[in-house]
Formats: sequence, C-alpha cells, structure tokens
Amino acid sequence: MLGALEGLRAAEAGEFSRRAFQNGRMDLVAVEGLADLIAAETEMQRRLAAEHAAGHLSALYDSWAKRLTHARAMIEAELDFADEDDVPGSVASTIWQDMQGLKQDIVNHLAGAHVGEIVRDGFNVVIAGPPNAGKSSLLNYLAQRDIAIVTDVPGTTRDVLHVDLDLLGYAVRLHDTAGLRDTDDIVEREGIRRTQRSIAEAHLVLLLSSDPDIDWAGLSADYTGPRLRVLTKSDERADAWTPDGVDVMISVTSGEGMTALLDAVGGFLPDLESGQALSLPTRDRHFSNLRDALGHIGSALDAGPLGLDIQAEYLRLAGHALGRVTGRVDVENLLDVIFSEFCIGK
Repeated sequence: MLGALEGLRAAEAGEFSRRAFQNGRMDLVAVEGLADLIAAETEMQRRLAAEHAAGHLSALYDSWAKRLTHARAMIEAELDFADEDDVPGSVASTIWQDMQGLKQDIVNHLAGAHVGEIVRDGFNVVIAGPPNAGKSSLLNYLAQRDIAIVTDVPGTTRDVLHVDLDLLGYAVRLHDTAGLRDTDDIVEREGIRRTQRSIAEAHLVLLLSSDPDIDWAGLSADYTGPRLRVLTKSDERADAWTPDGVDVMISVTSGEGMTALLDAVGGFLPDLESGQALSLPTRDRHFSNLRDALGHIGSALDAGPLGLDIQAEYLRLAGHALGRVTGRVDVENLLDVIFSEFCIGK
C-alpha cells in the first residue's frame, strides 16, 4: 500500500480543498459548494452546490468587489492627484451612480436568499390539525413506511416527527405534529406548543381535517403564511363533491387525491426553471456579510456632506465585508487601478 512508503500518509479530511483554498485555487464559497455537492441528496441541491463549487457565485462577488475597488480608486485619484493634468476634476462624482446600482444589485441578491435556503436546507411542510384527522397516516403514506404511530386514541402524537422527501428535485421535510385541541395533559400541551412553533417556522402548512364543516381559520389563527386545507378520509364520504373552503380531498386508504396533493405542494416550491440562475446565497455568514456590505455602501452614498475621505472609508468597509464572504479580504490594489486608468507619474 502507498501508506507504507516513507513520506506518504493518508490525506486528512478536507485537506485537498484546504490546500486549494490556501493556494488561491478555490475561495470559501467554492469550498462550501464542494462540501454541499458531496452531501447533496436531491437534484436541486446538486445544481446549487455545483454552481457554487464551479465559482459562479464567487465570480459575481468578485465583480462587485472590482466595482468597489474602482470607486475607491477614483476617490483616491481625486484626493491625492487633484493637481495632475491627467486627472479630470470631480472624477469621483462619476462613480456614485454605479454605487447606487451596486446597492440595488445586492438588495435584489438578498431577496433571493430564502430560495437558496430552501434549496440547500429543504422546504418545511407542517401537517397540522385536530386529533385523529389523519396526520400521522399521511406522513406514513408519503414516507412509504411506518414513521409515526397511528391509533384511534386522540393525542397519540406528542412530539414533532419528520421525514424527508424528494419532490420535483427539491428536498421537502414533512413534519407530523400533535393534534391541536384544548387538553389538561401536561405532556400533550407541550406537544401542542411544539406544533405551534413548527407552524410558525413552516414554509407551508397542510391543515388536515376529516370534518368538512370545521373552522379552518380557527385551526391556525396566528399563522398567516401559505396553507392548504386538506379534507381527509374521502373514501368514507358518500358524495364526491368538494366542500367550500377545501383545497384537496385525500384518502390514504385508497390513495385518492394524493397526486393532487403533491401537485399542490409542488406549486409552492421555488420556480428555478424560468431562467433564474442558481447563484444564490445559502449560509448565514453569506447573509450577514452581504448585509454589512449593503449597509456600508448606503452609508457611503449618504455621507456626501462629510467629504470624500469618509465616503472612501465606508466603501473600504464594504469591500472588507464582501471579501469575508469569499475569504479574499483586502488585497490592496487601489494604486494598480489608479495607474492603469491615468498616466500619473509617467
């Protein structure tokens, strides 16, 4: 074996990627993308991770960094070389329109952050409703195995259970929850509290009931997000019409309505097939640093009365925040930009 040869050893976990980063062959976003690619379980996770690992997201951030560097270079040129004939007066004024555009670019980018989170971490769907509405039965049916205990005794489910599904290439995490009702059982009350917390954090709530006359609004009065009202046990109904207020009718016994339910859930998934790129932020550190950069650019735009030197400092801080995303913090190349655009010192 090669390990038996002198000077050779097994590579440590992530060693090749670490060396690639240290030698400038990959940045932090690409390294994270590679890790996500290895861990990907669905097609959309694979596509998102491959986009990051290939450096496409890094290229976007690098282009923003270059715009910040150029803006700072123009300010430095006006401040330090104002007497040079090669530097026209008020050259810095030409960059603020671009900085306003960059600010909007980052705002638009951050607006897609929730999509990146959904693709990478999964789309959370919570099954909620009163006891014995068929919540656990639905979870077991979609998982194709017995995940939750199913009995006729109300309050069987006390904790939040979940199963991961692959729906249209997305990771969908389906949560089974305790039945919503008033109870004196301290353990069941804790289960209901966890149910309400899960509902508040859900991307989509499936409100289940076997009673077509139930007060759907009362089931989740505090939840204002997307929901589907699902009438269960349709095989036990004598009529086939869909009552008012019901979105889907299903039966886990006959399988009736299950395709319609999955199609309805799929309608709430992000649409990334219409030309939208997968160059999306996915991690908390991405969001935090991008928000910092956005704030510093906004401060630079508002700091005109304070002078160009203050504005330049805000842009420097914005560049640092952006550099922390990729791990390329402050390679000072302002003078290179200045001298490449002007003939100063010739």
